[in-house]
Amino acid sequence: MTTKMNRRGFLATTGAAAGTLSFLGTKGAFAQDGGTLRFGLSAYPPSFDIWTSSGTAAGTIKMMCHRGLVGYDKDGVMQGELAESWEVSEAGDWTFHLRDALWHDGTPVTAEDVAWTVLEAQKPDSAAYLQGQLASITSVETPDAKTVIMKTAEPQAVLPGWFANYNMCIAKKGSERDSLMGAGPFKLASVDRGVSISVVANPDYYKEGMPKVAGIDAIVYADENLRVAALEAGDVDVVEYVPWQAMAQIGDNAELQLDTTFGPFMYLTFNATKAPFDNPLVRRAIGHAIKREDIAAAAFYERGAPLEHLPIADASEFYNADLANEWSYDPEKAKALLAEAGYPDGFDCTMLSTAQYGMHQSTAEVCQAYLSMIGVNVTLDLPEWSTRVKKGNEGAYDIAVMGTAADNNDPDGLANVVDGALPLSYVRSYGLETPEISALFAKGRASFDTEERKAIYKELEQIAIDTAPIMGLCWREQGYGLAGNVSGFSNMPGQLTFYSGFTLEAAMLG
Repeated sequence: MTTKMNRRGFLATTGAAAGTLSFLGTKGAFAQDGGTLRFGLSAYPPSFDIWTSSGTAAGTIKMMCHRGLVGYDKDGVMQGELAESWEVSEAGDWTFHLRDALWHDGTPVTAEDVAWTVLEAQKPDSAAYLQGQLASITSVETPDAKTVIMKTAEPQAVLPGWFANYNMCIAKKGSERDSLMGAGPFKLASVDRGVSISVVANPDYYKEGMPKVAGIDAIVYADENLRVAALEAGDVDVVEYVPWQAMAQIGDNAELQLDTTFGPFMYLTFNATKAPFDNPLVRRAIGHAIKREDIAAAAFYERGAPLEHLPIADASEFYNADLANEWSYDPEKAKALLAEAGYPDGFDCTMLSTAQYGMHQSTAEVCQAYLSMIGVNVTLDLPEWSTRVKKGNEGAYDIAVMGTAADNNDPDGLANVVDGALPLSYVRSYGLETPEISALFAKGRASFDTEERKAIYKELEQIAIDTAPIMGLCWREQGYGLAGNVSGFSNMPGQLTFYSGFTLEAAMLG
């Protein structure tokens, strides 16, 4: 039995100046006889749209078939992918030098493909997850087939990290947005909608010796107990989203492996387009009403920790100890804030979550119980995951339970959950504008000086604590379960755990 614990193993993930790919191998060398790895997905992807965020299961499939300009290694360190190197000029222009890579159809990846990708994702109707960040790119120049120069309105120190996001993969010019024809380690073989997705090794992949397996069958086990049972029975080799109540039994099983990390977190989002959640006093009251230790116990079987501030880990150089308990449990303060907001007797509301993931439902139930103690009567709405995503995107809720990770381990990665200037998304509060926070994120991206960035993000965190664009609830341990003969696959550290699909290229069955 092997249990790997990366407890709060947060690493630097943005390179301010340059990066170089560590894999410089020849195309076509992969293990033809490596067998087929069976991966237990927690949900059938609501969409394969290359630039839209649709959850971890969708991201894992995208990471099998696609690659971005850059990515991360198993330790969370940024590395080149379709770009073998990159640098920034004194003027703040980023230049990416492309490697020799081929699309699944055998044609070369070119600078024109990169430029087309950026321009398409920038379009107002693209629904791209990073559309807001990409808006700062004013031009994409392609002086030759292997060189891409991106110019921005203001310097963007974190720009390479955008192109490491698995929702910002590069697509072939003119391709359909939901196509899985990419330049990644695996090629789509078949789809049984709602049931499974199968891929086979890409013989033209640009990394020597990869992928290690001949293919992957991604099989949906929406019921978390059945997912665990499938791993224990040997029906699958890897499962995502190991339910917290099953972590001990997998970790204690000599024939299995448990690979966990801290980093993801649970939080509440609000529909700010209607009262009372347009009022920050009400949002803060909600936060002070909930005892987070009970969420850690009920939803995560003590494999969680209270989160009473923005989700910046205590191991991060950007952690602010003096703000660590600003959203602490204080029911009397919660009642006082409600009275100040004009709701001394509380109110009725709905809370959106999902029954498909036990930790989402349990978190909602704990919140419901505590909110009732301050007069906020909550009716739970617990659809399956795809409907929960749809309702979140449409604002069909009052309060919603959400769980995710930041885009990376840099504070800028938190923009995906708290920056109200970004396009509507189920991961953020609905219709909640955050002008001061948005301005500070922009200021932080423009600075290459670490001390200056620390001051910027501390100011941002204080404003977020006062205005509550989200309400932090609980850190959580996130786990993958593996058969004993699986190696090479790694649960990536901290906020990057949902990027772990990147390492499927190195997974082996032995």
